[in-house]
Amino acid sequence: MSSAVTGFPAASPRNATHVVGSDLGVCPASNVAPIVFVADDDISLRESLDVLARCEGWQVVTFASPYEFLACPRASVPSCLIFALSPHNSGLEVQEQIARERAETPIIVVSRFGHVPTTVQAIKAGAVDFLVKPLNRDVLLAAVRLSLERGRVALDREMQLRDLRNCYASLTPRERKVMALVVSGLLNKQVGGELGISEFTVKAHRGQVMQKMKASFLADLVRMAARLRPAPQAIHLA
Repeated sequence: MSSAVTGFPAASPRNATHVVGSDLGVCPASNVAPIVFVADDDISLRESLDVLARCEGWQVVTFASPYEFLACPRASVPSCLIFALSPHNSGLEVQEQIARERAETPIIVVSRFGHVPTTVQAIKAGAVDFLVKPLNRDVLLAAVRLSLERGRVALDREMQLRDLRNCYASLTPRERKVMALVVSGLLNKQVGGELGISEFTVKAHRGQVMQKMKASFLADLVRMAARLRPAPQAIHLA
């Protein structure tokens, strides 16, 4: 096999809806192969990468443009995206959009040109690697393996955060107020004073918060609040 990613037999690209999960709706199964997404307007390269990735045991979904990738459901298994810069896809602007909207999918940027400023911008925009065509097989595979491992970590983090948000959504408005005050360091008596309720009632609400948030200790609850805080108005007193 050549060291460059060329000359592989053509393979039929798979329909994205048959491969990806339902927008991160389920936890990834350990026996489900990771997905390598490929967005490149060069059909011959898409077909070559399709065959190469399948030989490694990965699932493959190819797109003629990154916009098609953004339109498909988000993967429920570890994944990465091989994204080709092109005059037709607004280049780094699209990469930045993908990085924002699909943070769980690491990006490998490929290009026909290895200009230093472009490379630096791509890396700053979150690319795991920047590769110049023609692609070296071993270098590409190493980049994909690294990206899939990062994708696994990012997906686990996203799943945990989604579960945490669901737990928080189950709290009543009063329980959210109690949680906000408790994690700020106030004692039960002080929380009661802030909310105009008895210390006994605060304890009851606090117990419900700990149960619904699946927190064993106050320190757990504080960490959970810190993870939720980047979300707009996740922890509030209103």
